[in-house]
Amino acid sequence: MNGKRRVITCNFTRRMVLGARGLLIAAAVAALLPASVGAQAPWPNRPIRMVVPFPPGGGSDVIARTIGARLSARLGQQIVIDNRAGAGGAMATETAARASPDGYTLLFTTTAMATLTASGRKLPYDLAKDLAPIGQIGATPLLIVVPANSPVKTLRELIDLARARPNGVKYGSSGVGSMSHIGMELVTAEAKVQFLHVPYKGTALAMTDLMSGELQAVLGTFATLGQLVAGGKLRAVVITGAQRSTFAPHLPTVVEAGLPGAQIDFWWGLMSPARMRPELAKRLNDELNAVLGQSETRESLAREAAVPKPGTPDDFGRLMAFEVARWSKLIKDARINME
Repeated sequence: MNGKRRVITCNFTRRMVLGARGLLIAAAVAALLPASVGAQAPWPNRPIRMVVPFPPGGGSDVIARTIGARLSARLGQQIVIDNRAGAGGAMATETAARASPDGYTLLFTTTAMATLTASGRKLPYDLAKDLAPIGQIGATPLLIVVPANSPVKTLRELIDLARARPNGVKYGSSGVGSMSHIGMELVTAEAKVQFLHVPYKGTALAMTDLMSGELQAVLGTFATLGQLVAGGKLRAVVITGAQRSTFAPHLPTVVEAGLPGAQIDFWWGLMSPARMRPELAKRLNDELNAVLGQSETRESLAREAAVPKPGTPDDFGRLMAFEVARWSKLIKDARINME
């Protein structure tokens, strides 16, 4: 009997020893596993890339770099600007859409994404499925300008001139499909008049021809046209905002001119690849809104005659959906050739 008890006691002791040894081995193996197994690594723990669909140095690039620097300070990681100009913004957007949704790739975007989507071109990404909104950054109304020596003083006078000279009033743009093109097409559609569109490869030649009187009008941003207006080389006749701008309070709006449907804001925003973890999307939106509340950010946007537009990802998503639908309808109804 005592022999049996000793055997049972030995077997039990052996199992306890083996069990303890197994626990020690399991703990050692667990210690060797990467931190990503079982728990998400803290975010961010390496630099973040912000893809920008513009070359360095322009107004939108400056805003992107300002936002990137401010976000970097709050997140504790460098935000690297990746300028990928080309294909009307499609190249940069595709780069972001194909990136991992891990919070380490962001897309700086503008109104141009909505107009590109509305153009009907075959794109290498699906805006609704491949990308997700983080938040709007800011917005600015546009200006319609005429030569300084033009007899036209108001938008109504420009429209009356176009009615008197069907297709004889020419406006220039920075290219087919640009905001300076389809924005002016929206104005003419609302006014029910015909202008002759003259596209250029960029704005410099258009400005030269406008100042010489070869063109009768151009639509553009404060950043592009403001200094020429201030210098007396061009005359601004209207802004496309719903309300007068603090940057040009003397200028009437398209609403005051009787064309409320011609209201246009040029906007900037941040997006990410789709299917990013909800907590990362919320963190980015919270940090972006905090950055937009900083005086330095407001001052940077003010240099582009823009104001901050903090809000939720859903707010920005609704804005983009509205813009895509709006420009799609215009392009279809006005039969605008986007090639």
